[in-house]
Amino acid sequence: MREVETRTGTGHVVVIGAGIGGLAAAHRLLDRGVRVTVVEASDRVGGKLLPGEIAGARVDLGAESMLARRPEAVALAREVGLTDRLQSPATATASLWTRGALRPMPKGHVMGVPGTASALSGVLSDEGLHRIERDADLPRTEVGEDVAVGEYVAARLGREVVDRLVEPLLGGVYAGDAYRISMRSAVPQLFQAAKTHDSLTEAVRGIQERAVAAQQTGPVFMGIEGGVGQLPLAVAESVRARGAEILTGTPVTELRRSGAAGWRVVAGDRVLDADGVIVAVPAPVAAALLRAEVPGAAAELAAVEYASMALVTLAYRRADVELPEGSGFLVPPVDGRTIKASTFASQKWGWIADENPDVLVLRTSVGRYGETAILDREDAGLVDVSRHDLREATGLDATPLETRVTRWTDGLPQYPVGHHARVARVREHVAKLPGLAVCGAAYDGVGIPATIASAYAAVERLTGDPVPSASGGAGE
Repeated sequence: MREVETRTGTGHVVVIGAGIGGLAAAHRLLDRGVRVTVVEASDRVGGKLLPGEIAGARVDLGAESMLARRPEAVALAREVGLTDRLQSPATATASLWTRGALRPMPKGHVMGVPGTASALSGVLSDEGLHRIERDADLPRTEVGEDVAVGEYVAARLGREVVDRLVEPLLGGVYAGDAYRISMRSAVPQLFQAAKTHDSLTEAVRGIQERAVAAQQTGPVFMGIEGGVGQLPLAVAESVRARGAEILTGTPVTELRRSGAAGWRVVAGDRVLDADGVIVAVPAPVAAALLRAEVPGAAAELAAVEYASMALVTLAYRRADVELPEGSGFLVPPVDGRTIKASTFASQKWGWIADENPDVLVLRTSVGRYGETAILDREDAGLVDVSRHDLREATGLDATPLETRVTRWTDGLPQYPVGHHARVARVREHVAKLPGLAVCGAAYDGVGIPATIASAYAAVERLTGDPVPSASGGAGE
């Protein structure tokens, strides 16, 4: 028999989902004096932020950095007591594994789109560099309401720019296809600049000049000692300490209106009556929950596609390994390799090296949108292909001490052309019902700061308290 919990009066909100979005929403609701219950189907909090261990070394088994030039994630980390553990990467240099060699990652670009042809010297062929220079002489290309990043950039600068740089950079964030990904949703600053400039390279230079004027200095990304996976744990601890309840292993099976403005949430063997609900789960799960009361939003969310991927983490005896300098490398799909990136974790994060002087940790990522065959392999097969590509790229031929494969099935929502319009329609449907809001990576950005901002916007929808806005695009 279900236990019925009725909380009368105003100010009880149920947050469905305990990923970083749901936890951030709960944290902000408590700041507003609201009583909060968080329900999570899995047996842990954190979603795609997952701390782990390999060969005795603490590591991230999910996202491992957060964009620092948006304020939300770093600010939340500070609010929950992680100020002293925030760390910038030990090295900001990275490489591209393309055309048979590791090549320095170009600078002077916005998500792979250069301000000048010379910015991509060494990565593109002479023909590709010459094609970029033609941009200034081409007639204006209208972006309309939205356009695919790859389609627009290829029309202005040539496919080689997309295939060699834009694709691996965007793929590292979305595990998607640059020729499908929405420029408006994934790289909004570039979309806005393209609307007001005749030349794409001129638009990029304008973005760069504004960044300089705004004094956007310091690290682009930030990590946390012990791993970014420590962030949701710290937020959850703070939320519990302030009186909220977090129920894990408690899937929500029903979400229905109750009375004139209330909600009834069936979660496991409990029934929660609430004044408001924030749905902070992936789009397909949200669609199922909203189908009874908001069928229009449910239909839109059910159409959101996801990409699956796997992370292969490998630990070696440090004495057995000599890696190139830098934090790792990205791999353009056009080069036909299996892995799409590798992070030299012990070189990127000083805390890993300091804690584990005799162990070297690195990881690879495998899988892109529409690329499912590789993920059908057993874990051992993914380790084998990762070691093969690492050997080809870096010469690494040592036997690892330990390996771990972490699969993120349907882990990354895809943002095709028109995604912004779909999100607007979802919110329009949801706004018709009092006390209901949605948030998460499926809406305004897949990175940690964007997800937190989405959560804060959901809180604003329920409480009416304004949330400061922050511009930004793709990123962890």
